[in-house]
Amino acid sequence: MANEIGMHEFDKNRVDLNDKVILITGGTGSFGKQFSRTIISNWNPRKLIIYSRDELKQFEMANELRATLTAAEFSKFRFFIGDVRDSKRLTMAMMGVDYVVHAAALKHVPIAEYNPMECVKTNMFGAENVISAAISQNVEKVIALSTDKACNPINLYGASKLASDKTFVAANNLVGAGKTRFAVVRYGNVTGSRGSVIPFFREIAKRGKALPITDTRMTRFWITLQQGVNFVLSNFELMHGGEIFVPKIPSTKITDLAKVIAPELPISEVGIRPGEKIHEMMIAEDDAHATVDLGDRYAIEPVFAEFPRPSFKDTHNARSVPEMFSYSSGTNDWWLSEDEMSWMLSQAGV
Repeated sequence: MANEIGMHEFDKNRVDLNDKVILITGGTGSFGKQFSRTIISNWNPRKLIIYSRDELKQFEMANELRATLTAAEFSKFRFFIGDVRDSKRLTMAMMGVDYVVHAAALKHVPIAEYNPMECVKTNMFGAENVISAAISQNVEKVIALSTDKACNPINLYGASKLASDKTFVAANNLVGAGKTRFAVVRYGNVTGSRGSVIPFFREIAKRGKALPITDTRMTRFWITLQQGVNFVLSNFELMHGGEIFVPKIPSTKITDLAKVIAPELPISEVGIRPGEKIHEMMIAEDDAHATVDLGDRYAIEPVFAEFPRPSFKDTHNARSVPEMFSYSSGTNDWWLSEDEMSWMLSQAGV
């Protein structure tokens, strides 16, 4: 089971991050923390720059790292207070940087609906600022984190991330003679993240109350935090520029997840929230013509590539997906059993 679910293992010998300077926007979030620890455990980077706007979270993260890392390992970290809305600060932070992971975003669906322009400023204008700063500082590679909600979006968060995805894909056409390349990683719910439904269910279960399910038909894709980190790292080696990488990951019904978390408690169906889908999708039928199968992942290749870029069909023997193919959590052919769900939860520490 562990080998099957523990997909997206990365070969650290194929991704050379030794003596590299790596910057993570939104670096104090769940992904940034796990990414940083993975980097420091497997390579000897010159610097790891944590770029975020909350000084308290930076202070707390620094204390956690100082308590668990050696002095030499902790000396690699730099903490930059800054917002992705601030183009000048981003440009300064990216001086001498080799690789960037763009994880900063406003992600809460109802809050984005109530504060639309704040979501746009961070998720769309922030993406543009990351791109401009990376090109101006001749950063080698940039990977932006996306979401399944960006595929056929019905809420503002998903729409803003779709716009961000397309901006990063098109950014490769702006580089000219520079070396910077941009790619996107899109995946589903992360079991170890702060925004997951799992901690919410756990808290409700502690009080012995019925678990609120918006719709009993609902399904979601699932990936552990470490698998997400591994997937991003593996794409640094794989990317040519302009791709949207999508991992092949399992689905589960939310009702089955609730049973694993609190089998003794009843379920209460409360109705779908505004901007919520029954099933999530990561590749739409309209993108099938540009999508290739790479074995453990799909890649949506850029349709307009005004820069030198080989196809994965030529470099990795990738296969085209069937006509009108789509990748949905509701029609996925990989479903987690209760034992597998328990394993994923244990791996995520939740």
